[in-house]
Amino acid sequence: MKPHQIKQTVSFQDRLSAWAEQLRKQAARLKPGRERDDLRAKVRQADVTAHLDEWINSRGLQPPK
Repeated sequence: MKPHQIKQTVSFQDRLSAWAEQLRKQAARLKPGRERDDLRAKVRQADVTAHLDEWINSRGLQPPK
């Protein structure tokens, strides 16, 4: 059986940014506490992931020697 492949119409960066923005809005509506802290941690993870993805896909990245 062949696995299903999904053709993405929106870039990974754009999807990641939209998700992070959605989490920021959710966190802003919450009172201080565990749930808000968890959402903010996910936002930080999304930001780091976006930065790493940008670095990995940059033209200046050199392969290991």
